[in-house]
Amino acid sequence: MAKDKILGVILLALGVLIFVFYTLIGPVDLILESLGSDAMAWLRNVPGFNWKYSVMVPMFIVVLLVCVVMVWIGYSMITTPPPVPLEELEEELEREEEASK
Repeated sequence: MAKDKILGVILLALGVLIFVFYTLIGPVDLILESLGSDAMAWLRNVPGFNWKYSVMVPMFIVVLLVCVVMVWIGYSMITTPPPVPLEELEEELEREEEASK
């Protein structure tokens, strides 16, 4: 297997693993109590506001998009055929020129 295909498999696997890990860990973090930091204390007084969701939802979307891009790049690297060597292209062009004469 060529180097680019191995790299593609690694990117695809990393993208899927990070997505699965983040999907499983994210909701668990929402269930846990806050870390005790009072930097967001004023927001806790707003009725119906949960600061964890305001952080987790955008971060989840960003991680999801990065993983999708990683999977897409990995899949593309796996399925794209290797380029034709220049020597073969030159020989083919020479044969076509000779055939057209």
